[in-house]
Amino acid sequence: MSIPALIVVLAFAGFLLLELLAGRYRQPQHSRRENWLDLLATSQAWLLAGPLVVYLGAALQRWLLPEHADALLGTPWWLQILAFLIFDDLVQYGYHRATHHFSLLWPLHKFHHSSPFMGVRMIWRNGFFYDLLLPNLYLSGVLVYLGFGQVYLGYFLIKTLVGMAAHSQLRWDAVLYRHRALAPLAWIVERTISTPATHFAHHAPNGDDGIGNPRGNYGNLLFLWDVLFGTARITRRYPERFGLDPEPGMAPDPWYVYIFYPLFRSRRPP
Repeated sequence: MSIPALIVVLAFAGFLLLELLAGRYRQPQHSRRENWLDLLATSQAWLLAGPLVVYLGAALQRWLLPEHADALLGTPWWLQILAFLIFDDLVQYGYHRATHHFSLLWPLHKFHHSSPFMGVRMIWRNGFFYDLLLPNLYLSGVLVYLGFGQVYLGYFLIKTLVGMAAHSQLRWDAVLYRHRALAPLAWIVERTISTPATHFAHHAPNGDDGIGNPRGNYGNLLFLWDVLFGTARITRRYPERFGLDPEPGMAPDPWYVYIFYPLFRSRRPP
């Protein structure tokens, strides 16, 4: 296992442990089925979709840019970071937003929103084809191929940690909202990166409570994209419910539909 992958695994385990110690790991919505869904999703992300994206990306780079490896190696570090923010994080914002607005793409992302709870355990709760088609992963691979590899390691770790923290039930941002002296810092942080309050709102089933924003708050690393493109809702509160509103007359999709749509489309009767 590479050092970055080891750091991610240790960070994931650390968040799980802290949630457990804080009494926020087990929630009323947890069930054996949800545990298996999270385990299957995480396994496919790490053992199937992830390696396949790396392999396909490397093959495309060698085919399209056979003589350009490390061609931009001397690029200043700050330009490299800017490139990743645009070609990785902004592109992922656009892809994420598209999956919520186009019926053809929504089933690929539906699995992530099927979770009736929040927590770091569901950060990789994605369908196989949602992961496989993430355009930012291939663009990041091109940048790494061109010589941005060292900067990408730090960028990737920071983005992953922000994503874990935004899904975690630790709700670290609540500290910023409780203390008036931290109000200026809170204003900056919540408009810059994804926080539990803003990302939890995205996972609400609807916006009827004035908190939820399932058709917004799409940011992954930078919440700034939502602010700039008018999809932000900032309330400094957390929804009471998460997941999807029940579909009348329909039972939840079985695991193989969630993970491998569109290969499987069948629905079990209620």
